[in-house]
Amino acid sequence: MPRQYQCNFCGRDIPFGKGSTYVKIDGSIFRFCSKKCKTSQITLKRKPRRLKWTKRYERRIV
Repeated sequence: MPRQYQCNFCGRDIPFGKGSTYVKIDGSIFRFCSKKCKTSQITLKRKPRRLKWTKRYERRIV
């Protein structure tokens, strides 16, 4: 049975056969559901807790 993974950036489930995998030189594996998530984490170095469209968004009560 294939395993279902979660996106390392937004936290959503990745359907089997979809998404992409990014492996760093040190051997750490990142799985992304879309190019939007991959670009946000690797190229733009955004934090998922600050973006409202991610499941990892942290609501700050001020």
